[in-house]
Amino acid sequence: MQLSRPARRVLLVVHVAVSVGWLGLTTGLLALGITGFTTDAQQTAAGTYGAMRILTDQLVLPVAVLSLASGVVLALGTPWGLARHRWVLTKFWLTLAAVGMTVLVLRPGIDRLATTAAAGHPAPDPGLLVAPAVASALYFFLTAVSVLKPWGRTRRGGRPPGARPTPPPS
Repeated sequence: MQLSRPARRVLLVVHVAVSVGWLGLTTGLLALGITGFTTDAQQTAAGTYGAMRILTDQLVLPVAVLSLASGVVLALGTPWGLARHRWVLTKFWLTLAAVGMTVLVLRPGIDRLATTAAAGHPAPDPGLLVAPAVASALYFFLTAVSVLKPWGRTRRGGRPPGARPTPPPS
């Protein structure tokens, strides 16, 4: 199934906007995490971890899922396909892993930290600095892959249309 040109363009704009938004949100989480980790003020730590919880619950999770869903629909509705090009397949698997890690690791960690900080017992977790830093680097990498489109076709993608088969060696 091929998307019509107007539908593809709208979906592409949505996908780029939410994907780059995901990068920005994660960078914001990193800034808040650094603030909460380095402060000596209990109220500041509680506030920053609470803000991280709100951002994760209200924005990061929906944006992550929308990025994954819009990317899959774009891949399936355009000639790029989901398994024809290595760069598309790489983006799919890394995005799927990032969404899973957001749901299974990042969100519960932030929730736990925000709860203990609100109770007056903040126990800073360096993992909550590492997670947004690694995620930001990953999303930057995925953005670069989207722009550069490296690595060529997969076996399933075959050779490019119009390409001549290579003659056997003599």
